[in-house]
Amino acid sequence: MTHAENLAGPPLATLPESSSPGESLGVLTLPSSVEEMDTSAAGPVIWVVDADAAQRAEVVATLRPFYLLREFADAAVALASLPSAPPGVVVAAEQAGVQGGVDFVRALRRQPGQEHTPLVFVADAPENRARALLAGADDCLIKPYRRSTLVDAVSSQINAQVEDSWEALPAHARAALRETLSVFGRISERLLNGGPVAYDSVTTACEPLVEVVNRHEHRILLDAVRGHDNYTYAHSLRVATLLALFGGLAGLRDEEQLVLASGGLLHDVGKMSIPHAILNKPGRLTEEEFAVMKSHVPATLSFLERNPDLPASVLVIAGQHHEKLDGTGYPNGFKGSNLNELARMAAIVDVFSALTDYRAYKLAMPAEQALRIMTDDMQTHLDQQLLRVFKATLLDCAA
Repeated sequence: MTHAENLAGPPLATLPESSSPGESLGVLTLPSSVEEMDTSAAGPVIWVVDADAAQRAEVVATLRPFYLLREFADAAVALASLPSAPPGVVVAAEQAGVQGGVDFVRALRRQPGQEHTPLVFVADAPENRARALLAGADDCLIKPYRRSTLVDAVSSQINAQVEDSWEALPAHARAALRETLSVFGRISERLLNGGPVAYDSVTTACEPLVEVVNRHEHRILLDAVRGHDNYTYAHSLRVATLLALFGGLAGLRDEEQLVLASGGLLHDVGKMSIPHAILNKPGRLTEEEFAVMKSHVPATLSFLERNPDLPASVLVIAGQHHEKLDGTGYPNGFKGSNLNELARMAAIVDVFSALTDYRAYKLAMPAEQALRIMTDDMQTHLDQQLLRVFKATLLDCAA
């Protein structure tokens, strides 16, 4: 499943602005102490360059719910702004510049440091595609196109940059990232075609991840996915890494750590069926949207249960990481003794990752602040004894 294929709507339709205050971070409803978090410039800024005001407004309306934007009616002004605030991705139209959008692409590529800036070109007709790509565009959309196609194009450019940066990492860390990303893509295909999860391929992909954790190099993985625009993958990779780390300090090794990592990687696969507009909404979800978001847990379990040989621990991680000790969690409202140690560990790791995850619309929360919130504001939700062990895990690894 592509990054935004569930973003419904007619070609070039305008998306409504989010009007709900507060921060939901997907499925984690935060206490009031967190709702005033700084959401200032956190991610790459997407430039929209188009002299046609109506067309530019359509593009801006489509991308604004998900990205930080800067728009230009004048291509010359855009070029002059490059030295002070270079873009993360450029979306340029045929009407970008007096001489046309293709000339703007050529001019951009001639600017120092802009040889490889990701650029998505929007062409009026199919015959203009080749000219745009020859001039230096990385991708080209032909009008009319669906809103989801534009979001996907921008997302793909962001992800390509992040994934290219992995080449500079140590081989075992690079393998952990490449293999988990690859298996995540195959899981998406199996979700669509009704096939079972190939658990052997998941554990194989997680083997280098566990190796990285046991080398005490987990920070490499956590940092490497921070800017990845496939949030479900990035969050799941971080949960897998932190669960393996947590388990290692608890004395688990080898196959047991591998089960924890595999469960972490699979725990949210049902989110692949959640509309992008809900999954990546910056503001607080409405009741209706939150009901849709919560459906990712039964969707995950339905997919995982297609494989009868899946370890029970993987199903516990997937099915109970949103449960709370006081019974106010979901999907079953389990409480207290109904939640075993693994479910409690998974809940701690999932909350910590959600708080400290990077999103395009917000900076990552510092670990110290996240742990303070989990201790002070979530005493009835999380196992505080296990939380102290988790804190010790992070401190030991930072020492």
